[in-house]
Amino acid sequence: MVRTPPRKIFQSLPLGEMTTRPAAAASPPRPRANLPEAPAYRVFPLGRGAGMPSAATRWRTEAMRSHRAPALLWFTRGQGRITVSGVTRGFGPHNLIFLPKRTMYGYEPVGQVMGYMVHLPDDPVLALPGEPLHMRFREVFQQNEITALIENLKSEIENDRPGRDRAMALQAGMIAVWLERQIEIMPDYDLTPDASRRLAAAFTALVEEELCGGHTVAHFAAELGVTPTHLTRACNIACGRSASAILTDRLHFEARRLLSETKMPVKDIAAALGFQSAAYFSRAFHKQTGRSPREFRRGA
Repeated sequence: MVRTPPRKIFQSLPLGEMTTRPAAAASPPRPRANLPEAPAYRVFPLGRGAGMPSAATRWRTEAMRSHRAPALLWFTRGQGRITVSGVTRGFGPHNLIFLPKRTMYGYEPVGQVMGYMVHLPDDPVLALPGEPLHMRFREVFQQNEITALIENLKSEIENDRPGRDRAMALQAGMIAVWLERQIEIMPDYDLTPDASRRLAAAFTALVEEELCGGHTVAHFAAELGVTPTHLTRACNIACGRSASAILTDRLHFEARRLLSETKMPVKDIAAALGFQSAAYFSRAFHKQTGRSPREFRRGA
């Protein structure tokens, strides 16, 4: 049987190469808030036993967000649009998206999607890719291989058996090696993003670096050496969203996550995300979601 190599349909430059601002112009980074840490290994099913996401939960997939450790999305069924580092593309069945740590992304399913979300530790021993990847696998044996690897990791996470930590590390290593092998057999494509996509990707990377600094689009544009109008035009071309919409969406995803998953007081969440006051945060949150922070928390 002839093995067809997977087709890589999205690749951005490494995030460190995208920022065009001169080093001397960089403002000192604001220390990140001490937010709760998630477990190193996590596997979540996508869409199992559910139809379309409700309006109350849609933010968990569609809003811009990132993770503090590498992650991958494995779609086994369904389709939609996914935005990674400010660039939007379509996805379908048997698509795998790898996300290095602090890569901004969000996806909009069309109907129900199924698959897995996998979180891996930020461990250099794994030698995971340093840039986002979007791969489509057409061969059944490839689809079965990655599904089995993910399900084996999920089994180790869920069952507290002897040697569990070592078993999880070894399963994660197998996933990392499998990804490396798929990358090796990919045909070479010239997928360098155009100028608009490069600028949008640099903007999202900078937002992740300075998310809690309370900065405006004008600040990020100045850091990147362009005008706010130019930055917004580039973002609209790359993903159909303005720069301010991306920034607002990312901030309010983090706010909703903290409100629903932690017991942090609203005033502490406001301070952690760089808002001037709890009152200002509450007004901005209500404008974005139609509910106050406390109302959202009670309904989460």
